[in-house]
Amino acid sequence: MVFSRFRRAKIDVEDQRKLDQSLEKTRSGVLGRIGSLFQANEITDDLWDELEEVLIMGDVGVDATLKLVQATRERVRKEGVKRTEDAYRILKEEMVRILQADAPPLDIDNPNRLLTVVLIVGVNGSGKTTSIGKLAWHYRQRGKRVVLAAADTFRAAAIDQLKIWGERAGVSVIAHAPGGDPGAVVYDAIRASQQSRDADILIIDTAGRLHTNYNLMKEMEKIRNVAKRQVHKAPHEVLLVLDATTGQNAITQAQKFGESVGVTGVILTKLDSTAKGGVVLAIADQLGVPVRFVGTGEKITDLAEFDPWVFVDSLLQEENQEAKTTN
Repeated sequence: MVFSRFRRAKIDVEDQRKLDQSLEKTRSGVLGRIGSLFQANEITDDLWDELEEVLIMGDVGVDATLKLVQATRERVRKEGVKRTEDAYRILKEEMVRILQADAPPLDIDNPNRLLTVVLIVGVNGSGKTTSIGKLAWHYRQRGKRVVLAAADTFRAAAIDQLKIWGERAGVSVIAHAPGGDPGAVVYDAIRASQQSRDADILIIDTAGRLHTNYNLMKEMEKIRNVAKRQVHKAPHEVLLVLDATTGQNAITQAQKFGESVGVTGVILTKLDSTAKGGVVLAIADQLGVPVRFVGTGEKITDLAEFDPWVFVDSLLQEENQEAKTTN
């Protein structure tokens, strides 16, 4: 089995259910046609052409689509596959590969660190602050002490919103007055987390103006440097929040933030609102980092850990039992 060496994420049954439900629109949309393509009796050039068309229409993107189809066709040829059902299995495996099933565990879960610093970045309107609240709740339910830092000081509303989510999640929020220095907020939040709050995880909210704004990107770099000076190897994770409904525009955002602050993973929001969930594959391929969490609704509990096997199984509506039994 090609993926026998890969680590399967340990997500609970509830997260699997949430992820499956979030893909309902995608399954009923363009990508839901993939399974029917492989019901033919023969593997033909037309099959691959139709597969390319469906993937591109489903927001997988041209580059990721060509890589996926080429890798699948090459394995089918090398392995002497004749049956479409076996070609379909190989397609699933190559999807899982693109989704980086061999990615290391989240550094947030490192048990040997006194304080884990997580930087959250993304443009306004992507669901960034909401995702922070959900993430805080997620780790609180796992017994972690969490503190939030309101480093989006450019908007008073952003600070207020983070405080509301902090109250919902039952965690402390460190904030300064609107218009203050974001670096100073991060500094104070780290000190508070290490001393009075005795926190395990510090999650930092950041400004989310247009990703093309040069000054904003420099501000991101400054925040990152402040964290690094105060805590060894911080930030330990830089999670980019992307709105799945923006499709290929999300890729541009991802690349810009990646250049500025070194994104390590993605939180994908509003996946349940789009019929073109193929952007998940495009993001993993183009940015070169894994999707870590998926927003599955509006409630504070609506955040699921992302697992490539569960995603592919759910997307293509069939259980890939062989992949599930390999750890």
